[in-house]
Amino acid sequence: MSVSILASYILLGLSLAAPIGPVNAARIEKGIKNGFLHSWIVGVGGMVADATFMVCVYFGLNHFIEAPFIQTFLWLFGAFVLIYSGIEAMTKASLFQIAESRKKDSLTHCFFTGYLMSISNPMSMLFWLGIYGSIMVKTAQTTTTEEFLLYTSMIFVGLTIWDLFIAGITSGSRRFLTATILKAIAYLSGFSLIGFGLYFAIHGILTLITY
Repeated sequence: MSVSILASYILLGLSLAAPIGPVNAARIEKGIKNGFLHSWIVGVGGMVADATFMVCVYFGLNHFIEAPFIQTFLWLFGAFVLIYSGIEAMTKASLFQIAESRKKDSLTHCFFTGYLMSISNPMSMLFWLGIYGSIMVKTAQTTTTEEFLLYTSMIFVGLTIWDLFIAGITSGSRRFLTATILKAIAYLSGFSLIGFGLYFAIHGILTLITY
């Protein structure tokens, strides 16, 4: 077992987490608004969703999403979650106060925000149940169970590194930003989530039409 192989799986985790998407937008919004812990918890919720997908791969449920009806439901449900979260983010942004005494979102709310955004994101689902499923099936055929679990854990190391990085950057930047800029960023994050939601909705409708 070489270090380069382990590093490649860490890089795979980073590659999954790094692209700009709904969970990253929520991390940024929560980090700037509430601080490091809340941003990190959003990422933890996302990682629990990733673990859920991995369990599905393990039990061979990756073929379940190939049904057009299931794909349509997933796209439209994901659109609902994202649009709702975007509207909520912008609504709360109008009430934003820079004072440290402001009311913060609960950690439970942040966790389920990350979890629902990730578990309802067809893009994440297609990766974990499709691409990842194919990679892991091939890996399982050529490695021991211990090595398989180690490689899988390296993916989560990559996810965790990115989560901590985003939480640190966004929470650390709060002290240098004015209330107006923070509100603008919150609105931008909200618009981003709504944009992703509309994108998902269009795909869901197209899938339904062609079904």
